[in-house]
Amino acid sequence: MKKQRRFWINDMEALTYIMFILIIIGTINICSASLITAYTDFENPYYFLTRHLISILVGLVAFAASSRFNYKRLSHPNWQMGLIAITILSLAAVLLFGITVNGSRRWLPLGFMQFQPSELAKIVTIIISSSYLGRCLDKKLPITIDPRKNIVFIVCLVIAGFVEAQPDMGTAMIILGIPIALYFIAGLDKKWMGIICGVGAILLAFLATFQSYRLDRLKSYWDPWSRAQDDGYQIVQSILAIGSGEFSGMGLGHGFSKYSYLPESHTDFAFAVLCQEMGFIGALVMFFLLIAMAFYFIKIALHTKDNFGKMLVCGIMLLIVGQAAANMAMVVGLLPVIGFPLPFISYGGTSLILNMTSMGLVLSVNRHNKTTQTNSTNNTTYIKK
Repeated sequence: MKKQRRFWINDMEALTYIMFILIIIGTINICSASLITAYTDFENPYYFLTRHLISILVGLVAFAASSRFNYKRLSHPNWQMGLIAITILSLAAVLLFGITVNGSRRWLPLGFMQFQPSELAKIVTIIISSSYLGRCLDKKLPITIDPRKNIVFIVCLVIAGFVEAQPDMGTAMIILGIPIALYFIAGLDKKWMGIICGVGAILLAFLATFQSYRLDRLKSYWDPWSRAQDDGYQIVQSILAIGSGEFSGMGLGHGFSKYSYLPESHTDFAFAVLCQEMGFIGALVMFFLLIAMAFYFIKIALHTKDNFGKMLVCGIMLLIVGQAAANMAMVVGLLPVIGFPLPFISYGGTSLILNMTSMGLVLSVNRHNKTTQTNSTNNTTYIKK
């Protein structure tokens, strides 16, 4: 019988290929989107590209190391206390010694690079929440956010509070939102679901209107065209860039938005440049890759016997695919401008390295959970009874 040809032999290989395809697309996009800004600010058109390539090399090392690391060690209290301590101390250091850009203090200078602790906070809160939920599911304990029984949720609140103080509401929402989503997935009691939704809505409304610039962003979100020369400028330029790409795009390097028309064209709004230069076809490729990535995340989670590993994979899926969906929605105007980066596509060394590390952890979960599966290369596994 003729063998059926496949692109990859297993779920781990599929995720790895998709990740590298996204990194290649992101590198090309960053090269094009950052040329003008890099030359204007640093007199070197390849300033951002060079640093991005260095981040890829560091990320490859981190990816290889985490994929071979036994993720189950992360559930040990000593590991978790260490991760929490490093995260909180680095976030505190940012508030004291961090670099301020556009009114926010988010980066620590490390000489050769700038480190963004809030990116570390994302994966740490996922790890500690997944560990707690995994223990509850293993022992069939009720899942709650009652502070008398669940200190983990309080730790996530504290970490999110440090990030909000930078201020960085978008990242704080991710840091707290993903653990909450994991609690829902694991089967949080309906009473606590109602409490979270009610308190969360009030807190979100307060934080969104607490500072005047956030209220201005909400006003520009509802009607950006009426504020096109003010608070709505960025989203209007983003929509114009996407629309001008039409079906096949203007061609790599030929987009005009990066000529100081679209702020943050190589970071939070990198997707707009991609659509302008690669068109609807490029956007469709991105959607397909992210849907495929989510599919293989879910497959690995379903085949994972260990509940900690299962929740960890779900959390990382929400981190990467969920953040990508939020970024795209923001760039096209479906969400307010709140600063979600597009994983593997937006420029940002810390984000890229930690996203690649997270992908390695997913591979570690798959590697350390032996399940009986049908081999993708037409070799069938038979269980002797």
